[in-house]
Amino acid sequence: MIELIAGGARSGKSTYALKAAEAKSGNKVFVATATADDDEMKERIIRHQAQRNRDWRLVEQPQYLAKVVEQFGSADVLLIDCLTLWLSNWLCSERYDQWEREKQQFLRALTDTEAEVLLVTNEVGMGVVSANQLSRQFVDQSGWLHQDIAAVADRVTMIMFGLPYCLKGEGGG
Repeated sequence: MIELIAGGARSGKSTYALKAAEAKSGNKVFVATATADDDEMKERIIRHQAQRNRDWRLVEQPQYLAKVVEQFGSADVLLIDCLTLWLSNWLCSERYDQWEREKQQFLRALTDTEAEVLLVTNEVGMGVVSANQLSRQFVDQSGWLHQDIAAVADRVTMIMFGLPYCLKGEGGG
């Protein structure tokens, strides 16, 4: 079971994903893509850590998510937070030319895994077109990434104002 959970900033998507993962049986694995590059991000990470109980195993991986997913199986529940930070890590990397290959490997890993996977991401394509080239590239790549993952996901949930809306899967379109 793969669930893509999207929403805007402070929409409640991470809280929803955490509760959904905790309701599942299996070994809980939190896969963090964030890096603590400044004080504000360090505080965000601390807040997220405080929400999880000690039953969670933490895997920090800012770029190579396919390798992480491949390590787990039917006894595991993976919560990957978040895909847009993962994309940002690639866009700002000297290895950006490897992004498309890694994305395809990640999609294959999702398709092949027997683990339950919940993927948290930010919806960023509903705003205006930016004048900044990197911002436009980020919005384009995140839109394509989200479409590709939604195609292989069993369930797609949009979180708005803390409320889940099922777009695909049980109860959705």
